[in-house]
Amino acid sequence: MAEQAMTGTGQLGQLSVTTTVDDGIRVVTVTGEIDQQTSQPLQQALNATTPALSRVVVDMSSVSFMDSTGINIFIGTHRSLAANGGWLRLAALTDPVQRIVRLVGVDTFIDCHLTVEQALNGGHPHPQ
Repeated sequence: MAEQAMTGTGQLGQLSVTTTVDDGIRVVTVTGEIDQQTSQPLQQALNATTPALSRVVVDMSSVSFMDSTGINIFIGTHRSLAANGGWLRLAALTDPVQRIVRLVGVDTFIDCHLTVEQALNGGHPHPQ
């Protein structure tokens, strides 16, 4: 299992991104705050997805804050992966992040799961 780690810092905080592969699915684990100042490592990790790894789960269990920058990254990634026969699933959203995802309606077209395991196994998305 290959692992890459990237870190970015911004005014509000710091973002750490680690990427692994689990049974052909890219798992991107994000820790910290996703905003315009810190988002580059997340964008880079999601852009690094290859056709062979076009299925992506993002572990959001340690994300304390996300603004529209994160929403836009996930929408763009979802569109790109879907156009190539892949998918994006968000997992273990914290309460503040879940509120913004629901408010914007991202959860209506990107599957959101309670756990990374559910997302990896294609379990039912989190009920609305």
